[in-house]
Amino acid sequence: MALKGANQEFGRPYNRRIVLESIRRDAPTTRGRIAQSVGLTVQTVSTIIRELEEQGFILSVREEPKGRGLPPTTLRINPDGGFAVGVHLTPLGIDVALVNLGGDIVGSIHRDAPNCTPDTAFALISSMVPELAALRPGGRMLGVGLALPGPFDVDSMSFVGPTTMAGWGNVPLRERLTEATGLPAFYETDMAAAALGERLYGLGAAFSDFYYLYLTVGLGGAMVHDGAVQRGAWGNAGEIGHIPLVLNGEPCPCGNRGCLERYISLEAYNRRPAGISESAWVDSVAPIFRAAITTVENLFDPEAIILGGLAAPSLIEALVGVTAHLPNSVSARRDRKAPRVVVSNGGQHTVLRGAAALAVSGVLSPRFGTMFPPERDPLDRPSLPNKGLAA
Repeated sequence: MALKGANQEFGRPYNRRIVLESIRRDAPTTRGRIAQSVGLTVQTVSTIIRELEEQGFILSVREEPKGRGLPPTTLRINPDGGFAVGVHLTPLGIDVALVNLGGDIVGSIHRDAPNCTPDTAFALISSMVPELAALRPGGRMLGVGLALPGPFDVDSMSFVGPTTMAGWGNVPLRERLTEATGLPAFYETDMAAAALGERLYGLGAAFSDFYYLYLTVGLGGAMVHDGAVQRGAWGNAGEIGHIPLVLNGEPCPCGNRGCLERYISLEAYNRRPAGISESAWVDSVAPIFRAAITTVENLFDPEAIILGGLAAPSLIEALVGVTAHLPNSVSARRDRKAPRVVVSNGGQHTVLRGAAALAVSGVLSPRFGTMFPPERDPLDRPSLPNKGLAA
C-alpha cells in the first residue's frame, strides 16, 4: 500500500504518521529510503525523525564501520515507545492482552464469560485493562482494539446463533470501550483482526496476497491484498462460514441451509456424536473442507491459504493434513513457492495482536486520519503517564 506525504503546512501531523508508518513497515530503514518512498524531502523527513526520536517512538542505530566512511544510521520502531491493548470477545469469554509497538505480548488475561451481556463484558474489560497496564507503569498507552464475531449490521445474521454474540445489536462499541478503558477505541471483526495479526507478525508477512481462514466458534476468513485486509463495502467481507455449500443441508440460524460453519467450526466440532475422535471427525468433514478451499482459491487466487484461529493446534494441523490432495483450482500451479494451505504460526494470540494493531494504526497511521485534537495527540508529547489509563 503506497504511503505519500503532503507538502502543505497543515499536513505536518499527517506526515509524521506517514513517516512512522513507513518505519513500522520497512524497518530497518534510512532517512533517504523513507523520503523516496513517501514523496517528501530528506530535510522534511529528517526533521520528523528528530521529533519521533525525542518522543521515544523510534530508535536510531549505526552499525560498525566495515570500510571507509560511516555507515548510514538505520531506523526502527522502539518496542517500548508505546503500548496498545487488544481485546477479543467470543461467545465463550474475554481475552485481553497488552502489546508493545513491536507486536510482543507483554501480558494477557482470560475470563470465562459465556454469552456475556454488554454490561458484563465492559465491566470485566474495565478491570482487566488496568491490571495489564500495571505491567508497564508509566508506559504510553496508545489505545484499545476490540475484535468480536461478525457480521455487523445485517439483521438476519448479526448477533444471531451460537457462533455470534447474541444481544449485542446496536451497542455503541467504540463509545462503551472508551468509557471502560479511558483509551481511544477501535473495533473490527475477529477474522479481520486475526488476518491483520497474521500479516504483521506471522507467516502472512511473507506474502503479498494470502487468504486467512479463521477457525473459531464459527468460521470466517479474510483476503489480504498488497498487505491490506480487504473488508468489503460494509466491513463484512469474509463470512465464508455462511456460504451454503451443502445442498439441503443442516439449517443455519442465518436462515439458509447447509452453511459451511454448520460443518466446520468449533461449534460443529463440539456437536459431534459421542465417541467420535478428532481424527474421525476431520475425515468426515474433509470433502466439505476441500470444497471450501477450492472455492476460496478460485474466488481470490491467493498465494496461499493460512489456517489459524482458536482451535487446538492438533485440530488445525489435521485439517491442513487433508488438503495434501486437493481438487483442481486456479491455485494448482507448477510454479508455486508455498503449499496451497499452511498452518498459521501465530497461535491463538494472533487475533489479540491484530486487535492491538488496530489501535496502533488508528492512532498512528495516516489511513485513519487525525484521531486527536492537538492537545490530545500522543505524537505531540514525549510520554503519557499512566493515570488510570486516561492519558
